[in-house]
Amino acid sequence: MGFFSRLKRAVIKIKGKLIVSAILVLIIIVWAIAPFSVALKDARRNATLKDPCDWEVLLEELGAGIVDPLAQLKKCVFEEEYIGDFFTVVRIFVMIYGLFVIVGISKAFPKHEYEDIENGSSDWCEGGEQYKVLSKNKGIVLAEKNYLPVDKRGNVNVLIVRRFWCW
Repeated sequence: MGFFSRLKRAVIKIKGKLIVSAILVLIIIVWAIAPFSVALKDARRNATLKDPCDWEVLLEELGAGIVDPLAQLKKCVFEEEYIGDFFTVVRIFVMIYGLFVIVGISKAFPKHEYEDIENGSSDWCEGGEQYKVLSKNKGIVLAEKNYLPVDKRGNVNVLIVRRFWCW
């Protein structure tokens, strides 16, 4: 099994989680990053040589920004002085979040090529060769259209191992 087929199976396996993660990123950008970048820019504007960031202004602006995040997002997108800081903070956040997504996808990689494949099917033989041993019509049910005949001479002992599914 090649790398890209394993990657495809891993992405399909966690597709729902990736969609939720993308929605969460958008929410965090609107409710946290936009107010933070506006507060950071305003705090830097009021900074002195001794302190490169005015912490009082940062915390006050951040508190006010979280209350009205859409106004802060409007400032970040449409006002020229905030655009650079906003996209810098977004880029850093997306890179950190991307690392977590990569770790999540790597954890979802299949361990071997037979993972999540049904083991109890009758696909182990071709062209009806299973009917040399098994019956098509009657007997002990092994799989769909595969029966172990009870009138067969010789050893008809069977051990069926399978999961018990409960919904």
